[in-house]
Amino acid sequence: MQKLISYPISVIYYVFFGLCLVIFHPIQWFCLNVFGYQAHKKSVDYLNFCLLKCTHLVGTTYRFSNIESIPKGVPIIFVANHQSMYDIVTIIWYLRRFHCKFVSKKELGKGIPSVSYNLRHGGSVLIDRKDPKQAIPTIKKLSEYIEKNNRSAVIFPEGTRSKTGKPKEFAQSGLKILCKYAPSAYVVPISINNSWKMVKYGFFPVGLGNHLTFTVHKALSVKEYDFDTLMKETEKAVVSAIKI
Repeated sequence: MQKLISYPISVIYYVFFGLCLVIFHPIQWFCLNVFGYQAHKKSVDYLNFCLLKCTHLVGTTYRFSNIESIPKGVPIIFVANHQSMYDIVTIIWYLRRFHCKFVSKKELGKGIPSVSYNLRHGGSVLIDRKDPKQAIPTIKKLSEYIEKNNRSAVIFPEGTRSKTGKPKEFAQSGLKILCKYAPSAYVVPISINNSWKMVKYGFFPVGLGNHLTFTVHKALSVKEYDFDTLMKETEKAVVSAIKI
């Protein structure tokens, strides 16, 4: 019954969602080319704020816990499980003070209004999953960027989203490079719940009435751990608060 009800609501939702992407694309271009990075970042922040507001049309609510525990004035590496594109929208808005940059697949770098432009010009990096050698210098560049500017990187070590909410095994390579070249960073694990329910029917229709939760865990200083221990503690923290 919910799926049937969702069809007409999803049409309305995607109209507004799509309008946000189309409207903010030239706004991003103008902000970046006329006023520079800070103005462009603000435009991206408010794009994602509007996208979150659109999800209220399908009854989505959010809770982002323990943001105040995140260290300030240092590079941050956010490590989270991945369930849908709504993970990214939510993180960008709620963690906007940390200037989040993403490790994303190269396919997202073209063809999507606003999204592709931001990935190409906002400081995130695009990697080819079929070419691991290409990913190493690309992620290294992001590491050096956050180290120099005290900004943050977001990585989903599962590699691809979970369609049922059940976490997949974490890959080590991306996080290992980030830690190696951003030695003063703190790793901040985040557990995401219920985001997958937004896309449980696929792209269309949208799941209705979901409460998405994002739980921030204790920050781990890269300097204070050997990588194997850091990886183990990070995955343990993320998985600990995932509800299946």
